[in-house]
Formats: sequence, C-alpha cells, structure tokens
Amino acid sequence: MNIEKKVRELVDEKIAELGKPNLFIVDVKMHANGRLVILVDGDNGIGIDDVAAISRYVGFKLEEENVIETAYNLEVSSPGIDTPLTSVRQYLKNVGRSLAIKMADGTKREGKLTGIAEDAVVIEEQIKEKGKKAETVEAVIPISKITETKVLISFK
Repeated sequence: MNIEKKVRELVDEKIAELGKPNLFIVDVKMHANGRLVILVDGDNGIGIDDVAAISRYVGFKLEEENVIETAYNLEVSSPGIDTPLTSVRQYLKNVGRSLAIKMADGTKREGKLTGIAEDAVVIEEQIKEKGKKAETVEAVIPISKITETKVLISFK
C-alpha cells in the first residue's frame, strides 16, 4: 500500500468532515527516517485548530488501521514562506505578491503575480535595457516551463 496515497485520502476525508472546502493538501511525504510530513493550506490560510484536527484524525486512523508498521513521526503544518508553490490554488492565493521563478532552462525571473491564465502564470516584470529606463511588461509563463516558484518577502 502506498502510504502517501492513503494519507492523502485521510486528509481529504477530514477536510470534508470539517466542511471546509477552502482547505487543500500541498504535499504529503514519507521520509526514509520515519518522518511523515503533511503540508495543508487554505485559500485564506489555515488555522491551528484545523491543523490539529487533521493531525489527530490522520494519526488515529493510521494507528487504527496499522498502516505504518515501523515507528514514525507525524508532522502536520501549513507550508512555510520558503516552501515552493506547487499548485494553481497556491498561485491564486498569492496574486499581488512578488515571485522568484526558476525556469526549466536555468534562467531566473522575478515579478509581481497578476493572475493565472490556462496552465500559465501572468507576472509583471521589470525589463531593463542598458541605457534605458526600466519598463514594466506583462509576461505569460507556462507552468510546465517552471521548475520552482517562491514568494519574495519584502520588509519595506
């Protein structure tokens, strides 16, 4: 049995039971060292009560069904600010924020996320040509060409 698949099913069950369709799974990963990490977020963030409820439910069900036969640590949390964006829902949640994007060809791009088009992100990026004033241009970047996207934090 695939542990990660089973855990995804359990998390989805609990989200449905909580009646909170705005919550969603970001990632589930079973590490070789016995750490089971579940990242859950919400369209408007996620509260500690929901994280705790999901953690208790998943932990109880895994024990009850004896899904994992070895010792493990269960960690349930929301993704940290340094966690790359992986789903369209995460992109939508971050419209208006600045992003650092690593492209499949190795180049890097930065810009303010203005929206999501079909299978692509739309950003406003500053293009500076030598001897000219920087101009803001809209760029549509296919998600398939992106290897990693992180939100840039500004402390201004």
